[in-house]
Amino acid sequence: MSDTAVQGVSGVDGVDGAVALAEDLVGAWGSWSPVMTPDARRVAFVSDRSGSPQVWVQDVVTGLPEDAALPRAHHLPLGTPDPVVGVNWAADGRWLGVEVATDGGVRTQVWVVRPDGTDARRVAGGPEEHAVLGPWTRSGHRLVVTFPSPGPGRPTRSFFADPATGRLDPLAEGANTTVLDVSLEERFLVLKDGERGHQFCVAVDRLDDAHFPLLQPGATGSTDRAVLRPAPEGDSGPLWVYLASDVGLARRQLIGTALGPHGFKGEPRALAVRDDAELEGLDADDAGRLLLLVWNAAGRSELELFDTSTHERTPITGMPGQVAADPVLSRDGSSVVLGVEGPRRPRELWHVDVPTGAWSRITHAPELPESSLVEPELVRFAGRDGLPLTGWLYRPRSSSSSTGGSAGPGPAALWLHGGPEAQERPTFNPQHQALAAAGIAVLAPNVRGSSGFGREFVHADDVEKRWDAFADVLAAADHLVATGVADPARIAVTGRSYGGYLVLASLAFSPGVFAAGVDVCGMSDLTTFYRDTEPWIGAVAVTKYGHPERDRALLEALSPLRAVDDVDAPLLVVHGEHDTNVPIGEAHQVVAALRDRARVDESAPPVEYLELAGEGHDYRRADSRRTLYGAVVRFLAEHLGPL
Repeated sequence: MSDTAVQGVSGVDGVDGAVALAEDLVGAWGSWSPVMTPDARRVAFVSDRSGSPQVWVQDVVTGLPEDAALPRAHHLPLGTPDPVVGVNWAADGRWLGVEVATDGGVRTQVWVVRPDGTDARRVAGGPEEHAVLGPWTRSGHRLVVTFPSPGPGRPTRSFFADPATGRLDPLAEGANTTVLDVSLEERFLVLKDGERGHQFCVAVDRLDDAHFPLLQPGATGSTDRAVLRPAPEGDSGPLWVYLASDVGLARRQLIGTALGPHGFKGEPRALAVRDDAELEGLDADDAGRLLLLVWNAAGRSELELFDTSTHERTPITGMPGQVAADPVLSRDGSSVVLGVEGPRRPRELWHVDVPTGAWSRITHAPELPESSLVEPELVRFAGRDGLPLTGWLYRPRSSSSSTGGSAGPGPAALWLHGGPEAQERPTFNPQHQALAAAGIAVLAPNVRGSSGFGREFVHADDVEKRWDAFADVLAAADHLVATGVADPARIAVTGRSYGGYLVLASLAFSPGVFAAGVDVCGMSDLTTFYRDTEPWIGAVAVTKYGHPERDRALLEALSPLRAVDDVDAPLLVVHGEHDTNVPIGEAHQVVAALRDRARVDESAPPVEYLELAGEGHDYRRADSRRTLYGAVVRFLAEHLGPL
């Protein structure tokens, strides 16, 4: 494949053409998770341009003409074929920390490598040990490695790791602890702990062995991001903690508080607040003079710079895409590097010159057949109880397309994202585009429980309120029919992870509504999910799904497997071989139950099963995604009738 263009079709004809389009779009590799050298002249990032995510390093050259060639990216081989899931550059520029998915699965390892590709070595983690990459110290001599809890009653433990020797020195421990930041002299830490939707932060004074809770531990809401920096000019300091939190607030906002020896120097204060958006990204320069804020406004990203001394907020305009990811601010505050993507462009890295606001492309992605791609529209509708909901609608291409069908109601598919504390956004999605090209409309709703719409919305499906989320799926189907997009007899329900669970629940608890279903790595029984998932995953899920013992009766009632005999639509089940987040047994048991039923009931709907070798919960290899998208397009084309 060319480095500059996907050799795809400019027009799409029929199901085969839609599958070919999906294959072309999978080949449109992206770049993400950028980290910079201290002088902001080089960037390391993750890219799947080789077919699987790996670490790459490239010079940052700005101000080039639009048609100029970009600097060449260099691959840093680690000596393992496993996909890379994260990278972090040491503050002194001498090492890169790399997080690798063991065998492509859920468990990860931590590696280090020199920026020239030498001295690659594993420092923590392996097939039986899950290790997570954390931040580097400000000096760059050590990095944080965390080992999540391996079982009930056993703590999560974090260490300082020496990249040269692999030595691990104890740092912190807790129930579900994550180290978010370390102060310059390594005296103070900011830690995150707690269950889903109830994550809190504490500051730790290592010298005095003292812990200072930030905001309200145990309160409804979460504190998800934090940076620890020198106090602004004129403040008593010596440190400030800046947090992205919705504890006590309607939406996640920027909160700040002064910190020093013996605790806080004042009450936490809301520094940047928006009624129409949530703070999803936060970074700071080394001096603590400037913060980079990324706001999520109904799924689209908006960038701001925040002066910590004056509290002046300056928008960064002109972003060449709709969604920003992994934003980083250079140590001197002069540069921003971030991933940018949209429905017609895969993730690319861009540079922003802070003084001028000028944008420069850092990496490139292959050219795409944009005439074959659609731009989704944000739609608004109400849940069956009146709760306002939104979604992104991908309409089939114009009726002039031989596969686009008529302008009237036609086949459609709901796509339900995972989490549920995630959000459907206008990102690059080959599957949605391929289905639209095949003449199948796609509505990707954000049902209650999704992030990005405020604290109450994300908690609106907790535990016993799960039934209301099921009703939101039906409301999304109602919307497709009411607006004339879909024929009510030709709607499929599809989704992955928690969305796959919603697929099974919709088919089992609401028979007669959907014509087909696609469950990608979804839970079929919440009790067996808790029994078989990774300990650190189950431990934090209780606030969202319920407790595996105290709420067992509810979990059984909410499990689609108990009503599998009521499923009346054809079903495609997909799962990764090495998935231990939603264990592969969740797929095996629902497929077995449906096949057993078919042996005694000739009228039972068919079930197909696709297992992706070498994949975990996320499908990172291009070949796996080609197989998946092709199977989904062909399955829905077969069961939704003539397109």
